[in-house]
Amino acid sequence: MGDDLASRRGTETTVYQPAEDSLLLAKAAVEEVDSRARVLEVGTGSGYVAATVADEVGANVIGSDLNPYACAQAHDRGVPVVRADLVSPFRDDVFDAVLFNPPYLPRDEDAARDDWMEVALSGGETGREVVEPFLDDVGRVLAPDGFVLLLVSTLTGVEEVVEYAGDRGFSAAAVREESHSFETLTVLKLWNN
Repeated sequence: MGDDLASRRGTETTVYQPAEDSLLLAKAAVEEVDSRARVLEVGTGSGYVAATVADEVGANVIGSDLNPYACAQAHDRGVPVVRADLVSPFRDDVFDAVLFNPPYLPRDEDAARDDWMEVALSGGETGREVVEPFLDDVGRVLAPDGFVLLLVSTLTGVEEVVEYAGDRGFSAAAVREESHSFETLTVLKLWNN
């Protein structure tokens, strides 16, 4: 398919590489994560955020990704990684922090998700089709005082994500924000009420 997201983005077609959103999430995580923390980065992609947090903070960080090529790339970067769909294989109450830069670009539901870059970028019709299932289950894997750092775009609807998280028992605060030509990126910190 010549007109897929990967072609338009002009990058490799198998693994999402660090961009503005990754850099913003990494900065927020370095500020928020404690050196003794057990951290999961969901959708680790190249492993950039996980490796940055491990290197700069000294936290115990593991990555997960559905994409086998991303798992290999993160592993090559030195990140312990598990091939997983969101938080499904992880035990309850184990992580002090969960980091996630989800697929958030709104995309027609009928459009084919026929390559790994489509999967990494497309958040379905609203941009929240991956965010919502993540929020449905992430509270289960958080330690009692744990928190989530979730990157959200104005394209996805920050208020809608905050409301959905609130309906799942989370409080939310924006810890970092950065405006770009076509969107504003926000890192939300979520914790259980």
